[in-house]
Amino acid sequence: MVTLLHTINTPGDLRKLKLSELPEVCAELRNCIIDTCAENPGHIGASLGVVELTAALHYVFDTPHDKLIWDVGHQAYAHKILTGRREVFHTNRKYNGISGFPRRSESAYDPYGGGHSSVSISAALGMATAAKIQGIKQQTVAIIGDGALTGGLAFEGLNNAGAMQSNLLVVLNDNNISIDENVGALHHYLMKLTLSARYNRFKTKVWNVLGQNAVRRAIRSISATVKQVVFKRSNLFEAMGFRYFGPVDGYDLPYLVSVLKSLKEIDGPKLLHVVTTKGKGYKPAEENQTDWHAPGLFDKNTGQRIKVKGMPSRYQDVFGETIIELAEKNERIVGITPAMPTGCSLNLMMEQMPHRAFDVGIAEAHAVTFSAGLAAQGLLPFCNIYSSFMQRAFDSVIHDVAIQNLQVVFCLDRGGLVGEDGATHHGAYDMAYLRCIPNMIVSAPMNEVELRNLMYTAQLPGGGPFAIRYPRGSGVGLDWSRRPFEPVPLGTARKLRNGDHVVVLSIGAIGNEVSKALERLAAESVAIAHYDMRFVKPLDEKILHEAGRKYKHVVTVENGTVLGGLGSAVAEFFTANGYLLPVTRIGIPDCYIEQGTIAQLHAECGMDVEGIYSTCRKIGKLFGK
Repeated sequence: MVTLLHTINTPGDLRKLKLSELPEVCAELRNCIIDTCAENPGHIGASLGVVELTAALHYVFDTPHDKLIWDVGHQAYAHKILTGRREVFHTNRKYNGISGFPRRSESAYDPYGGGHSSVSISAALGMATAAKIQGIKQQTVAIIGDGALTGGLAFEGLNNAGAMQSNLLVVLNDNNISIDENVGALHHYLMKLTLSARYNRFKTKVWNVLGQNAVRRAIRSISATVKQVVFKRSNLFEAMGFRYFGPVDGYDLPYLVSVLKSLKEIDGPKLLHVVTTKGKGYKPAEENQTDWHAPGLFDKNTGQRIKVKGMPSRYQDVFGETIIELAEKNERIVGITPAMPTGCSLNLMMEQMPHRAFDVGIAEAHAVTFSAGLAAQGLLPFCNIYSSFMQRAFDSVIHDVAIQNLQVVFCLDRGGLVGEDGATHHGAYDMAYLRCIPNMIVSAPMNEVELRNLMYTAQLPGGGPFAIRYPRGSGVGLDWSRRPFEPVPLGTARKLRNGDHVVVLSIGAIGNEVSKALERLAAESVAIAHYDMRFVKPLDEKILHEAGRKYKHVVTVENGTVLGGLGSAVAEFFTANGYLLPVTRIGIPDCYIEQGTIAQLHAECGMDVEGIYSTCRKIGKLFGK
């Protein structure tokens, strides 16, 4: 059966429809997202919530000439389907498929790429300013969620846009949640605006009296004095130089389209506050919004999530339980995360010790500096941030923690290649950008027990900045829960296998792939030594001197960039100490790796078992082994 949605290959086709046909298009869009994500997991909740908003934006604005900039991109699935990617939407987030986020290289309708939050307003302001300089008449729209609006960059963009009086529309998609429940003063402020009966009654009367062009005529007739009477105090966005409209119902399509058409005719910075529901139209997603942010496989008819049975514990679970265990013994320990309590499992501590665990919102730099303040006052913060998000707090790590040599433990979840989220989310660079910082200890556990022991070591008295990076997903299945802690001497490696002419130095969980590869080689009588380095800073210099004297070739393996990581550190050491043996580096190459399963991406980079086996076999054969 040919549906309305199947007649839409571009937003131009959408704009040919009658306004009365848009609800049917939206129903079909919602079903398409649910059907596809049931079999090909993705970020379903946010996208379901903005189906009507997406259709209204493309119906009113002349895209791609007019620019829609989606913050993060979790909410962009309906946008992708309406902009020529319906037939390939089943490849969303798959290897060699389309990205789960907006990508400039993918479509003219994606004028700006994204993956991290809070960037849309600044980017849109830049694009609007460029259009003005170039003499191009276009509309520029940033669509940002209330969770992303807690990021400092969003406020920097608002502040600058208000001062410049650029022709910019910010659509605030207010669904009262990001991944976990939103926190902070801004969240409560938006709730007051949304729930203000007096304000909403006033706006309704204005629309009823003035008709379709209500916004434009209301702007001309309502004085600042009247606005202050309605609000009883200054509106935050008005105070920043924006004209504020809303809140409006994100599912009232005729009203939403009418508002957007009116806003097109108003110059200057404007903010439209749209109230939506995450997971709208699919009951399981509406009722459990955190779990249905990205639920994995599910039965679309029953809403039952399909889980893989018998998998080992995830590294994030090890962190979540271990920090509670350590905090029970050390009253100085506190936990901090920037808006990812469930994703990193700090939610367990927040439930058991709510006065000692803090979600600070989508604000990574603030999370780091907040941790520095806690440490300066004698507490011992465990600051858990996804590796790729930690990039946003680089200056704070140096200026606020490392220079002052404060004891802050950085637990970097999702270190290395993370899979289907692609280039914006891979934790490729943490070892490289942290090991160049004085006072910083940089470590990576090979398994669950090592993660526990590194966390224990990091909180011992007399320490300084200490980073522990670990991958997304499951461990190796060791019995780790409530196991006795053992301190890990700083800068020490573990010898895992003896060998003759070649040695492999690995760091982190990727070392388990090395062990499997070398086991295969041992069965072929190719004896290659293996060390789990555990620290990229400080390095185990005793082991490296031994390697320089004993072996003829060194292979380094890391689930991180080969530029600046373990391989670079080892090569630098050998050069500085006069060792001339060659170093072969296996890791993430000097390019951006796109989406796919973790296994597919490891194979692409040659750091799966087969890739490591092949590289080491060739080198081993050079020495007759």
